[in-house]
Amino acid sequence: MKHPKRERTLVIIKPDGIQRSLMGEIIQRYERVGLKLVGLKMLVPTEKFVEEHYTLDPEWRRLTGEKNIKAYEDKGLAHPITDPLEVSRMILEKLKKYLSCGPVVAMVWQGAHAVAIVRKLTGSTEPLLSDVGTIRGDFVLDSYKMSDDSVRAVRNLVHASGSVAEAENEIKHWFRDDEIIQYRLVQESILYDVDLDGILE
Repeated sequence: MKHPKRERTLVIIKPDGIQRSLMGEIIQRYERVGLKLVGLKMLVPTEKFVEEHYTLDPEWRRLTGEKNIKAYEDKGLAHPITDPLEVSRMILEKLKKYLSCGPVVAMVWQGAHAVAIVRKLTGSTEPLLSDVGTIRGDFVLDSYKMSDDSVRAVRNLVHASGSVAEAENEIKHWFRDDEIIQYRLVQESILYDVDLDGILE
């Protein structure tokens, strides 16, 4: 069985994060908690590549549409479209345009509970629901409603894998095996070793 410290997740700093010069701030948030950066690249993805990314999970279309409709309902609003698949089709078109409009930074982070930790630090996909202290809570003022009214994707700075299985599929989509670096950080002794014998001189 793989050690929990080897769990990995994919993070993408989206074009708005690049344009707002928040790369360092975003990376620092994940680094400070103790996660290890094992893969990093900057690229401009094609619309086809973006579509493949979002549809790696065959359930993505239905789940995304339902989630978007529910977000409206939770705010007491009626979604203008009631068919989840049509909602997700429109979302996907916006995402393709958004993520291919300029450079993104794709990263693989590794560490115990990497997926859950990154999701917690990143905040809710709907920026209005993100707590202060999260990346989206601190740096995003967009919302589903505002982006829908403007007919564009919500600008929420970061994509973060939603589960371990999703992370594994997404990492394979964005990175070759030889682009992920195996190395040890000195801090891993403090984070993961069973005891801390030998600290005192």
